[in-house]
Amino acid sequence: MNDRRHSPRMRTLRSGKILFNNKRSVVNCTVRNLSAEGACLQVESPVGIPSRFDLSIEGEQTSRPALMVWQSDHRVGVVFASQRSDERRDGYADEDRNSAPVRRGGDLVRNELLGLRAALDDVKVGVVLLDAELRAQFINRAFRKMWRLPDAKADSKPAFVALMYHGRDTRAYEIPEAELDAYVAERVTQVKAGDSGPRDIRLANGEVLRFQCTPLPSGGRVLTYTFVTDIVRYSDELEVLRAALDNVEQGIILLDSELHAQFMNRAIRRMSGISDEEAESRPHVSQLVTNARWRQVYGIPADELDAFSSRRIAQIKEGDPTPADLRHGDGRTIRSHCTVLPAGGRMLTYTDITDLVRHGEELQRLATTGTLTGLYNRGYFLARAEAEWGRFQRYSRPLGLLVVDIDRFKSINDQFGHDVGDRAIAHVGEILREGRRSSDVVARLGGDEFAVLLPETDLAQALLVADRLCREVGERPLIVDGRVVSVTLSIGAAEAKLSMAGVAVLMKAADQCLYDAKTAGRNRVIAAKADFCGEYDVAAE
Repeated sequence: MNDRRHSPRMRTLRSGKILFNNKRSVVNCTVRNLSAEGACLQVESPVGIPSRFDLSIEGEQTSRPALMVWQSDHRVGVVFASQRSDERRDGYADEDRNSAPVRRGGDLVRNELLGLRAALDDVKVGVVLLDAELRAQFINRAFRKMWRLPDAKADSKPAFVALMYHGRDTRAYEIPEAELDAYVAERVTQVKAGDSGPRDIRLANGEVLRFQCTPLPSGGRVLTYTFVTDIVRYSDELEVLRAALDNVEQGIILLDSELHAQFMNRAIRRMSGISDEEAESRPHVSQLVTNARWRQVYGIPADELDAFSSRRIAQIKEGDPTPADLRHGDGRTIRSHCTVLPAGGRMLTYTDITDLVRHGEELQRLATTGTLTGLYNRGYFLARAEAEWGRFQRYSRPLGLLVVDIDRFKSINDQFGHDVGDRAIAHVGEILREGRRSSDVVARLGGDEFAVLLPETDLAQALLVADRLCREVGERPLIVDGRVVSVTLSIGAAEAKLSMAGVAVLMKAADQCLYDAKTAGRNRVIAAKADFCGEYDVAAE
């Protein structure tokens, strides 16, 4: 068993003093990695410490002459001269130590190598220096700890293949026993070839080491072993997350702080027609929007695309979380949502809500239209009429109204039955719907009564519309089971006036004209006179 007290590398930290300027200047330090050849000194700062000085070590009666061979922010690597007379033989007087360089090239190389070994013994990366025969000339402390390598074996200059089998003997590898010989052979081949490609080694305890081989001009190799457990674990977790995101139906784009796409899952690639190669190129969000335009992904008129693209890019840059519904050219509706990430990036999510929108539209249709005619119902008509009335009051634009009733509807029901009566209502509703403009609002108010709201239409134009409806109904008789069912209409027409108190008065005016049309013999149109303001006269067709 090794006795650490007699090991050439003393593990204990000792206090020390750096003496220079004829020992008038003193810098406190902590002595680390002390050996007969050199040491690593921990200092508050190496600034002002000369290259040559005396080192006083706690527990030693005499100081050691030291040469600085390397330094970092808080550490200094030194080598020791075996005798003070050595310095004099090299041409130094005691008073010249602070500035004189080492004159003999061989000693300088030897001293720097000793300092380098002391430095490598103080790092957390495992380091092995191999000669051209791939025998270990130096194995640092970190490697010995990683692989539970005894000092006696490490200092015996073992061959690299022996180090590999030591890992097998200690069951360090997370590799099946049957595969270990092949694994060792592969690693030895890599080192012999000087292959500098990094390899990750998974250990049985769950840790991961990143191994790398660097060829030396002398034919030797530098092997480094770095713990990358957290990095690999995060990488593994990221791969699991990527795989999970790739299998969700929602489209996802992850942008960095510069708005370049770091990840685009399968769903968004499918939605937008983006190839795997394009996604891997990490395009900017503006490029994604532009490419979508070229592919005619958006169901937006060409003259609106520029404004839409600029608005969409601005929303993402601002991190606007307001959901945006995007109509695609294939009829789908995609809801997009932007979330600002902690590092300044963005997560864009895209959800296909086509069925939801269609369901909502269907519910809206059912809530606002009748199943028999497909026309708007009374509630929706009155809401639209109020909106158009407000527009009429703000801008003084003309607004016409027709109230329509089927003549002698009760007689149709009595003579042919209620089923034929329903057919008559549907027949009239179809004619009213076919002749409307996109801005017109056609509704069934109830029973056999209908209404047509005509924005941007004065009374004279409304009368032309009413006359056409009466004529078309008369020219398209309803035929049921070979029987001709005569259907005619009575229509009351009115125009909005600023003197009217509201849309209810406009409705009342048209209703009164409808009543007058029926009284006058039916199958006709009656319009309110131009001076109507609540009380009115009737003008015959």
